[in-house]
Order: sequence, then C-alpha cells, then structure tokens
Amino acid sequence: MSKRNWPDSFAHPRYWPAWLAIGAMHLGAWLPWRLKLAVGRGLGLLAWRLVPRRRHIVDTNLRLCFPELDEAQREKRVKETFAANGIGILETATAWCRDARHLRHRVIYRNAHHLAEAHARGKGVLLIGIHFSTLDLGGALHALFFPADVVYRPHNNPLFDRFMTDARSRIFGEAIDRHDLRGVVRRLKAGHIVWYSPDQDFGRDASVFAPFFGIEAATIRLTAKIARMTGAPVVPLMFHRNPDDRTYTIECRPPLENFPSDDEVADAARVNAFIEEAIRRHPEQYLWLHRRFKTRPRGEPGFY
Repeated sequence: MSKRNWPDSFAHPRYWPAWLAIGAMHLGAWLPWRLKLAVGRGLGLLAWRLVPRRRHIVDTNLRLCFPELDEAQREKRVKETFAANGIGILETATAWCRDARHLRHRVIYRNAHHLAEAHARGKGVLLIGIHFSTLDLGGALHALFFPADVVYRPHNNPLFDRFMTDARSRIFGEAIDRHDLRGVVRRLKAGHIVWYSPDQDFGRDASVFAPFFGIEAATIRLTAKIARMTGAPVVPLMFHRNPDDRTYTIECRPPLENFPSDDEVADAARVNAFIEEAIRRHPEQYLWLHRRFKTRPRGEPGFY
C-alpha cells in the first residue's frame, strides 16, 4: 500500500495488533544492551520452535548453500540464524525508535574512502546493501557517516507501513518504494547515494538466472539497468554485528569496474558473488528465512 493510500484513522480494532507491535518496538528500543540481546535471542529461538515452516525454509537454504555441513552442524546454524534474526528485531526497533547517534561509539567503518571518492564523481552512488538481520540498524549507523536514500518494500499493514516509512524517512533522505524506478533514477541523477538491496527473489519476469552459492538463482536485472541509466558507480557495502555482540563493522568495497557490461547474466553474477562473500563471513546473520531459490528455471522442481 502506498503512502497516498493510508487511511485517515488507525483506530479500528484491526489495527490494534500493529499498535501493540509498535509499542513493543518502542519499549524494546530502550532496553539495556545486554537485556536487548537476550530478549532478541529468546524471540528468535521461540520462533525456531513455533514456526516450522520458516525453520524448513532456513534448513533448505543452508542445505543448498552449505552442502559441506553435516546434519548436526546445519541444525546448529539454523538455530543461530533464528537467534540472530531475533536480535535483528530489537536492532530494527532501536534504529526506528531512537537516534542512532547513541551507538556511534560502537561502529567501526572501514574503507569509507571508496564511497567518498565514488560520490565525488557527481553521478550519485548505488550502494549495494544485503538483507542481514542488522539491515535497518546498519542503515541508521551508516547514515551517521554518509547521508543516503533507501529503496524499500512497503509493508502490507498500512499502520505498520506508515510507522516503518516515517522511521526510515527520519534516518534516510528519502524512502523510495521499490517499484518507483523513476524515483531511484531521479535521486541518483541529483547526486544522491541510494541504498539498494538486490539479494531477494523478485520473480522470473524481473530476473535472470545467475549463480549464487553454486545454484542458479533468480537475480534481479535492475542493478545493472539503474547503473546504465544513470552512470552512477555501484559500491558494495558490508555490514555485520561483531562476535563481541557489542560493536558493528561497516566496510565499503571499491566500485564495481566495467559495470554494467553487455552481459546481464555476468553482471548479475558479479553482484551475487559479492553478496555470497559477505554472507560467508557471518552466515548466521543473513535472512535465510526468505525463499531465495523460490523461482526455478523452467522445468526444474521447486526446493521448498
């Protein structure tokens, strides 16, 4: 639902669960750090027990991407994934409900010069983010160093969508609906940095099949298309929670060279290779709850 279609009032009982969720996020954002981690981890492990469908999706993704893991190792990583994504709920609450400046001392920013130099070209920057559990907090912390816009998927619940959009609009210069290609192009041509995450399955029509962890995965064409339309350099960005569970690392990579090319599959494969590299560093923090391999080449059976 777009911002223009939000209702005038959210008093109807159908919005009460969303109000409770929003209230819980505000409360969670202000918990002491250790308690915040403990609550998040507990929520994740509760979901691991109570949501077998998602547990199956995570297990399937890990079995496909990490065939070297035996069953016990994979089960351990499934639990770690749920725990990390539970913590991610509290990290998101912190990003949306508090000023990120109180966490400035927890951030290590590496190779920021790659982004600064790319931005100095004057053509905007398409910043490639990844759907880690830390995504929203990562965006909030990154904004302390570089102002940016963000491309996002609207939430189906209009109240929660308004809450989410308002929060992201406070963090970023502009929150752009993922279907608003003109908006992305306009902001890049105005010289802005646009945070964009191309690591999910958007379906056959929007994608080409390119390798991801050695598996042909539907990979969105739009990354190369936007770069071609605007001339904006494409800068890969890594963001993760460190093993101490107290600090975070942001790391910029050099802009992709000779991108885009004349081969859209090769372009998609280059983006996937970066995403895979980032995931291998901290695999439990990735959003494996998403059916990354939902769309299959014609004639292939589904995985889920």
